[in-house]
Amino acid sequence: MKVKIESSKIVKPLYEDGEAPAHAEWVPLSVFDKVTYGEHVALIFAFRPPNPPNSEVELGLAKALAVYREWAGRIGDGPDGRRSVLLKDAGARFVEAAVDAPMAVSVPSGPSPDVRRLHPRIDDGPVELVQVQLTRFSCGSLAVGFAGHHQIADGQATANFLAAWGLATRRLPVSPAPVCDRGTRFSPREPPVVLFPHQEVEYRTPAPNKEGDAVDKEQEEFVFGAVAQDKVKVHRMHLSKEFVARLKAQASSGLPPSRHGYTTFQSVVAHLWRAITVARRLGAGVTTKVRISVNGRTRMHPPVPRDYFGNVVLWAFPRSDAGELVSRSVGHAAELVYRAVADVDDAYFRSFVDFASSSGAVEAEGLVPTANSEQAVLCPDLEVDAWLGINFHGLDFGGGGPFRVMPTYYPMEGSLFLVPSTLGDGSMEAYVALFHNHLEEFKRICHKIT
Repeated sequence: MKVKIESSKIVKPLYEDGEAPAHAEWVPLSVFDKVTYGEHVALIFAFRPPNPPNSEVELGLAKALAVYREWAGRIGDGPDGRRSVLLKDAGARFVEAAVDAPMAVSVPSGPSPDVRRLHPRIDDGPVELVQVQLTRFSCGSLAVGFAGHHQIADGQATANFLAAWGLATRRLPVSPAPVCDRGTRFSPREPPVVLFPHQEVEYRTPAPNKEGDAVDKEQEEFVFGAVAQDKVKVHRMHLSKEFVARLKAQASSGLPPSRHGYTTFQSVVAHLWRAITVARRLGAGVTTKVRISVNGRTRMHPPVPRDYFGNVVLWAFPRSDAGELVSRSVGHAAELVYRAVADVDDAYFRSFVDFASSSGAVEAEGLVPTANSEQAVLCPDLEVDAWLGINFHGLDFGGGGPFRVMPTYYPMEGSLFLVPSTLGDGSMEAYVALFHNHLEEFKRICHKIT
């Protein structure tokens, strides 16, 4: 796919009354912002024609940025030394591109390096917190590549912004307005009450730097590139509505009448965890765990508003001996997922706030987040990013929602993205990254329910 870049510019917020705020403002990142991945996350949206001209989409972006000002800011250290976002309306990157061919024959059906050409480069750590690329195809279709810095917004907050962008492009009011109080919302208790071992869960002690262990950048890129391009492949797996229903029924079959059945998420993660463990040929004595994002908005008391703009995510880590995981039923694996996620409750979130805010351990001991995207291989573990409850399909510039939503090509072995189908019928897509010799076995067994 040959993508021609036609223009690249900065889009700044456009205020309805024409008056920008008089002064720049530093807003401290919350404890949840600082513990998450410090990088851009890219999504691809595909729209069938007709689509509005780029100028209207750009205007909508400018209006949305005036409401979601953090996206137009810059991350740095504030006057008090805390990691913060500077609200100075510096703007977002807006790229216009074209492909002289129809989308159907240009964009690969599955994840591949070509997909990265549909959004601006994010591997160099761009200063703009939002980067957008509009790619027009000869058939009139439009690909929108959106890359946003994770420390500014989690999945729910990003989806809210994308919906607002669509509303502004359609010249409709941005409603509801975001709740922007990340600097003051999550205050520690007095005195702090740390009930759980957050060190080595959300934070860890950095590995010591030994003299002679440094790897120069060129060698590092070669090593990662060799792993990503030659050994790790990303497979797109479709899970039909009927398959998901049968999977949930099988997982829930052993539950007592007093228990509700396992959810779609619990059942699907349990099934894929077992299938990947088999495909990797992991045996008894090997511990395998899954990193699962848990949205704290409805778990914390009082609840955090759904329209809160920022991060409210921690992680659950169901784990098992690999031999036991595959020898027992999918219901057993679903129960492990259920219990681990249930344990990340209000008490756990509050304990984390107290630990990260007031214990002093993070700064005093030089702890770093365990959320580390630089790890190229996760085996024997998995990392799940689930968009099943997030309405990324709500991005609508006036011609209807996208007919396809997908993550960018991300060849981290052991990463798993779950994306609801645009069909809206309960089916979904799973993007599974595995070593190529394990992937063939996974493809063979992934639709078998055991």
